[in-house]
Amino acid sequence: MLDPSPHPLPLASLSLCSEEEVTRLVHDFYARVRQEPRLGPIFTERVHDWDAHLAQLVDFWSAMLRGTRRFSGAPMPKHMAMDDLDRDLFDRWLVQFRLTTAESGNVPMQQLADDVARRIGDTIWRRYQMLRWPQIPVAGRPQLRDGCGHVAGQGCIGAGAANED
Repeated sequence: MLDPSPHPLPLASLSLCSEEEVTRLVHDFYARVRQEPRLGPIFTERVHDWDAHLAQLVDFWSAMLRGTRRFSGAPMPKHMAMDDLDRDLFDRWLVQFRLTTAESGNVPMQQLADDVARRIGDTIWRRYQMLRWPQIPVAGRPQLRDGCGHVAGQGCIGAGAANED
């Protein structure tokens, strides 16, 4: 399978970043989110114990960035239960996240964290759309195409391959 990214991402590992960097990322990010005009009220309404919430998110991001296995939880059902989500909220969340990672001073951690955050946002938004509006095609990124313009995995693989379309 071809790697669709032009530059390989760093792998989650204990050497990618420290626990302190993960903790700072999570705390700084959610401090930002709480001040964001649309995101802040959503989190304020739903998070009643910020210390516990931040600790769980540090465990989550430690798993994503360092490969630790402390996280236990099921974030998807909590997001699916919300009635007031829209694409703009996910975009705002991602902007705040990228602003925070850019200040980390750890470029490899920033690259991996930004990629993971983008994929998380896309996944939650797509599942949310499928749950709320199953009759509407899911909006998202264009599908990857092979060298002939076919959807990857559904046609020829290169310019000289036989085409049976």
